[in-house]
Amino acid sequence: MKNIVIIGAGKGIGLKSAELLKNENLYTISRNLTPELESLETTFFQLDASKNDWSELSLPDQLHGLVFCPGSINLKPFNRLTEEDFLADFQQNFLGAVRVIQKCLPALKKSGGASIVLFSTVAAKVGMPFHTSIAASKGAIESFARSLAAELSAAKIRVNVIAPSLSDTSLATMLLSTEEKREASAKRHPLQRIGSAEDSAQLVEFLLSDKSSWMTGQVIGVDGGLGTIKL
Repeated sequence: MKNIVIIGAGKGIGLKSAELLKNENLYTISRNLTPELESLETTFFQLDASKNDWSELSLPDQLHGLVFCPGSINLKPFNRLTEEDFLADFQQNFLGAVRVIQKCLPALKKSGGASIVLFSTVAAKVGMPFHTSIAASKGAIESFARSLAAELSAAKIRVNVIAPSLSDTSLATMLLSTEEKREASAKRHPLQRIGSAEDSAQLVEFLLSDKSSWMTGQVIGVDGGLGTIKL
C-alpha cells in the first residue's frame, strides 16, 4: 500500500479522493473531522492549510503521494476587492501548498517515484468576470507546478495540476443554490452539465497511480470543455 497525504479531505473533491483511495494508507488533513471522513478511518490531523505551522506534523518517513485540495471562490468585482482579499486567496491556494510540499519533500524523495497533485481552476486559463483574485492565486499554482516538476524530475517526483470548472461541492453552494442557477451553469459548458467531485477525484486517483508514470508538469482541465471549446 502507498502512503498518501490528502490536504482538504473533509469534504468535496478531497473527501471523494479519500473514498476512492481508501485501500491505501491515508494521512488526511482538514480544518474539521467530518463524519464522512471519520468513517474512512484514516490517520487524521486537524490543521488549517492557510495558517498552521506544519513543522510538528508527524508523517511517515516515506510518502508516495500528496494531494492539495483546498480552494476558495471569492467572486467580486475588481474594484471591490481589497489587498487583504488577494492575500487571503494567495495564502489559501498557493502558500498553503508551498508549506506542505516543503514539509513532505524529504519523505516524497525517499519513495523513488512519488506524485504531487495540485488544484487550479478553469478561470486561470479562460478570462472570467469577478475571478481576478482566485485566478491570480491559481495561476501561481500552475506556474509553480511546472517549475517544480522540472526541478524534481531528477528525484522521479511527478507534479501535475487539475483545473476543474464549477463542480457540485459545498464550495459552490451559493453559485448552485437554485435550479435556475444550476441549469444556467450547466448550459455554459459544452457538455451541458456541471462537474461533480468524483469527476476530479477519479483523475486524482489516476495521477497518483503508476498508470500516469509518464506524466509530469501538466495542467489538466476537468471542465466539460469550457477551457478549450467554444460552441
